[in-house]
Amino acid sequence: MLSLATLLALAVALGSDAFSLCVGIGMAGVTRRQIMIVSLTVLIFHIFMPLLGWYAGGYLGSKMGRAASIAGAALLVYLGLKMIWDVLRPGEDEPKFIITNTGGLLLLSASVSLDALSVGFTLGTQQVSLALAAGMIGLVAGGMTFAGLTLGRTVGDWIGNKGELIGGIILAGIGIKLFF
Repeated sequence: MLSLATLLALAVALGSDAFSLCVGIGMAGVTRRQIMIVSLTVLIFHIFMPLLGWYAGGYLGSKMGRAASIAGAALLVYLGLKMIWDVLRPGEDEPKFIITNTGGLLLLSASVSLDALSVGFTLGTQQVSLALAAGMIGLVAGGMTFAGLTLGRTVGDWIGNKGELIGGIILAGIGIKLFF
């Protein structure tokens, strides 16, 4: 069973991708209206992606038992280590998304919420409240998106990678904790 503090840490780790990417987008220049639309869209994606993964994980958890929990924990460790690797790998920046239309907005929201799909799988193998987990992940991700876009308008590029690095460490740590 995940504690509320662990669930909050997980939500922050998932929101770190959106935060770090949105700092860069915010530095490119966004309006208040765009900040609200992007934040709301990311919030919605971060609710529905874990739900989708949750049902897949719950189904596999009922069929595979403890093996599904171990697979879910390993997936979290992998995602966290991948985030850390992406930050530490020099010279290979991910492409920045420019939000100029609905397609760009949906692509941005889907790309930063793919980890939430995988985490939803892991949560489906654990004893966690579905509404609480999805709601907390969505609200935190939406808030971090808003903060990233707003901060990006005023702060330099240096914080983006640090936010993703911290998120990767948290995600890997939670995955390791689930092994025990």
